[in-house]
Amino acid sequence: MIPWLYPLFAALTGACVGSFLNVCIYRIPKNESVVSPPSHCGCGKPIAWYDNIPVLSWLLLRGRARCCGRPFSFRYPAIELLTALLFLTCWLLFPAGKAVAGAVLCAIMICAFFIDRDGMIIPDVFTVGGAAAGVLLSLLLPSLHGQHHDLFAVASLRSGRDALLGLCVGSAVVLWIALWAEAILKKEAMGFGDVKFLGALGAFVGWKGAMFGMFGGAMLGCVWFIAAMSWQKITGRSSQAILKSETPDGQPAELGLGVHVPFGPMLGVAALIYFFGAHHWVDAYFAELSALF
Repeated sequence: MIPWLYPLFAALTGACVGSFLNVCIYRIPKNESVVSPPSHCGCGKPIAWYDNIPVLSWLLLRGRARCCGRPFSFRYPAIELLTALLFLTCWLLFPAGKAVAGAVLCAIMICAFFIDRDGMIIPDVFTVGGAAAGVLLSLLLPSLHGQHHDLFAVASLRSGRDALLGLCVGSAVVLWIALWAEAILKKEAMGFGDVKFLGALGAFVGWKGAMFGMFGGAMLGCVWFIAAMSWQKITGRSSQAILKSETPDGQPAELGLGVHVPFGPMLGVAALIYFFGAHHWVDAYFAELSALF
């Protein structure tokens, strides 16, 4: 009778989760608790609940703290709105079980994206923990991998198999590419965090999604690199507003050949592209390819 009620609830839940993700993104790299102390301003004063309403509070306060007038970054409401939109998309596109699992995938990807973007690292809670969550959710929600059977146990085991296969294939592909690149270039070409992260993504999207995440992420990286280099040449300004770049010894540097850039965000975005729609074409391609052998 109220068809918009559940989509609205999904979006509001996403906005609230996005607010918590902001805390995770800020505190987890610092090894701080995400629970205590409660949210507080840079001046040290606690933020009242009515000033901590996702998106709305930032707009009403015009991006400044009520207590001291300090500016709040636009990234806070942007992450809350992004999470709300992704949760809503999951609900509109998928059955309930897959939508819930997809929401967890989106939350992991958002945290990994911004933490890797800021500090060139993806904490184990989103890689090792993400892989465990992907396998567990695959067992509990077999629709995540499109498994349906009259017996839940059968569908669950098949879905768990798909998750483990995606985890192993995803990690193995990145690991071997990293090892070959390191042997050829005589220096580290990819961090081990990327190896674990694509494995975690593979647990959610399967081995085909992991393969698309790797090579689709590489294509996205190339497009971003060309666009960022062009921006630097045309404007003379740094392109680090989107993704950071640094020298091999960890110092900030202008984008160019030989510098390190985070690859995790590209992997995550490509995996979500597969999850939300590209799987139709990717799966059909692999089906045609397997028919040739």
